[in-house]
Formats: sequence, C-alpha cells, structure tokens
Amino acid sequence: MSSDGPGKVDRLIAEARRAAAERERGYRERALKIHPWICGRCAREFTHKTLNQLTVHHKDHNHDNNPPDGSNWELLCIYCHDNEHSRDLDHAAWLAAGSPDLPGDKPVTFQPFAGLKDLLVKKKS
Repeated sequence: MSSDGPGKVDRLIAEARRAAAERERGYRERALKIHPWICGRCAREFTHKTLNQLTVHHKDHNHDNNPPDGSNWELLCIYCHDNEHSRDLDHAAWLAAGSPDLPGDKPVTFQPFAGLKDLLVKKKS
C-alpha cells in the first residue's frame, strides 16, 4: 500500500459519512414538512421540543428511494423505529434458520372456548 493509502481510505469514509448525513437531512426536512408530527405506529404526537425523537423510516428500507411525494417515508418515534428494524432482523434470522414460514402463517388449530357452550348449558341445568 502506498504511503497515502490509509489517509485516502479515511478521507473516502469521511466523505461517504458526510454525504449520507447530508442526504438524511434533506429527506428528513422534506418528510417533516409533508407528514404530521405523529408516530405512525404508537400515535405519539411531537412538538418542536421533542422533534429529535421522531425519525424518518423508509418503508422499502432503501434510503436512496426518496420520492418527492414522501410515499416511501413514514415518521416513527425512535422506539417504534427500533422495533420495526428489530422485527426485520428477527424475520431474517427466522428465514436463515431454515424456516420457510413465519409462525403466524400457519393455521391456528387450538380453540380455547370450544367446550364453553357445553359448560354453560350444564351450569344452567
């Protein structure tokens, strides 16, 4: 590696981080102008004082997909945003473990109140 190799890599990383931060500021500002300051999941409302806790979530997870109408964005509080991404990680881990279906995709067979009618009829007698 040449003598300016590590310095060049550091400059490239710093430039990429600056560009990502600038891009984020741009779509965040636009999203805050388009959408009401309410979390799309828990419906918590935000003010100028608490606005730093409201994030822009990309519905398709592509941070380069920023249509001018904001259709790929939803505003989520930091807690719901973290939850959204952890669910994606859980799903990916489930698939990586070789499970083709999610647990909720299988039909439910347990019927907790199946014998309730008979119990109520016996009680009335």
